[in-house]
Amino acid sequence: MKMIQTDLPGVVLLEPTVYEDERGWFMESFNEQRFHAELHKLSLPIPRPFVQDNHSSSKKGVLRGLHYQREPHAQGKLVRVMNGVAFDVAVDIRPDSLTFGNWVGETLSAKNKRMLWIPEGFAHGFLALEDNTQFMYKTTDYYAKDYEAAIRWDDPSLDIKWPIRTQIVISEKDQQANYLNTVKLGGI
Repeated sequence: MKMIQTDLPGVVLLEPTVYEDERGWFMESFNEQRFHAELHKLSLPIPRPFVQDNHSSSKKGVLRGLHYQREPHAQGKLVRVMNGVAFDVAVDIRPDSLTFGNWVGETLSAKNKRMLWIPEGFAHGFLALEDNTQFMYKTTDYYAKDYEAAIRWDDPSLDIKWPIRTQIVISEKDQQANYLNTVKLGGI
């Protein structure tokens, strides 16, 4: 497994080692010892254990996010695409961070098998670029409805460069999300 530090400290792109032959391919999608060792090499903290896996399927043009959970149920997420292609985004929402309000985006696909580690203190969202894009992620805390929150996907202060800007499908809840400058972020 190869880990690549993104422009946001703590958010890391993972490229798994894939073994291919005439039968197909094999990869370890997660190995806690290797994950921790690679984070350590980058001088990054070891996250809390993963406690929940989530799996979604989206049609082309579906945008989910930008989601996060407030303390005491903030979540770190290890995300990957099992089918299709997604443009995956992490936004730094740590109020005291030097990169507060900055974002990174990576294309994750079933073909490239890349994953993204998004620690606590970041909002997360993705845009499905193909029909039947299946997205799977591990979280470091359980879903807690009373602590869920979202930031608008099209917040002009973020200026996220989504690869598709028209015919986007967004849930009513995400359409009603607040802008970053109006969100109470304390305790993340």
